[in-house]
Amino acid sequence: MIKVASYNIRKGVGTDRIRSPERILAVLHEIDADVIALQEADRRFGRRAAILNSDHLSDHGAWKALPFGSRPLSSGWHGNVLLVRRDVQVIDCEAIHLPTLEPRGAVMADLRIGGQAIRVVGMHLDLSGLMRRRQADAILAHLDASTHQLPTVMMGDLNEWTRASGCLKDFGTRFHFAATGPSFHARRPVGRLDRIMASPDLAIVDCGVHVSHASRWASDHLPIWAKVEPA
Repeated sequence: MIKVASYNIRKGVGTDRIRSPERILAVLHEIDADVIALQEADRRFGRRAAILNSDHLSDHGAWKALPFGSRPLSSGWHGNVLLVRRDVQVIDCEAIHLPTLEPRGAVMADLRIGGQAIRVVGMHLDLSGLMRRRQADAILAHLDASTHQLPTVMMGDLNEWTRASGCLKDFGTRFHFAATGPSFHARRPVGRLDRIMASPDLAIVDCGVHVSHASRWASDHLPIWAKVEPA
C-alpha cells in the first residue's frame, strides 16, 4: 500500500499572511505520505526560489525533491514539486509542458516503492475552463506517448469547481477519483479544487482531507491524501 498526498502550499503563506516553510513541513510530517505533490512551491517573482529548499528538507524533512527545476534556486516546474521518501527508487522523472496563458505545468515521475512500480503525475491547472481541458488533453496525450505504461496516480490543484464536467469529465474517462472531500478554503472548505485520481489497475483503499490546527493556518488549501494498492 502506498500513501500519496497533494498540497497547494500557496508559496508558504498561511491564512494569517505569515510565510512559514517550517509550518508547511510540520503539516507534511502530520500527513506522513510516501509521495507528495506540491503546488505553488516556488516564489512567484524574481529568481523563483523554492519555499522548501534543500536545507529545509535535509535538516527537517523525511523526503527528497525530484529534480525538475529549470532555475538554479527552484525545486520544481512552474511551482509543481514531487517529494518522495529518501528510500524511494526514482526510475525516471520529467516535466510536462502544457498549453497555458499563465505559468502552469505538470511533473511526472516513475518510482519504485516497496517493490511496486508506480507512475505519479503532479499538476496545477489553469483558472480558465477551456485551458484546463486543453491541459488535461496534453497530460493524457503525454501518458499515452510513454514507452512503458505503469499504474498511475495523478493529483494536484485542478481549479475545477464543477462536479462532473470540464477537465474532470476528461480525466474521468480514464481514471477514478478519490472521494477526498472539499479542501478550499482551509478555514472553511467548500470547494473540491484538489483531486487525486488513479488508473483502473490501482484501488483507492482510503482517502481524506487532512484537517489539523497546523493545516488550517499553513495555507489557504488543506492537503488531501489517499492510500492505493494494486487492484
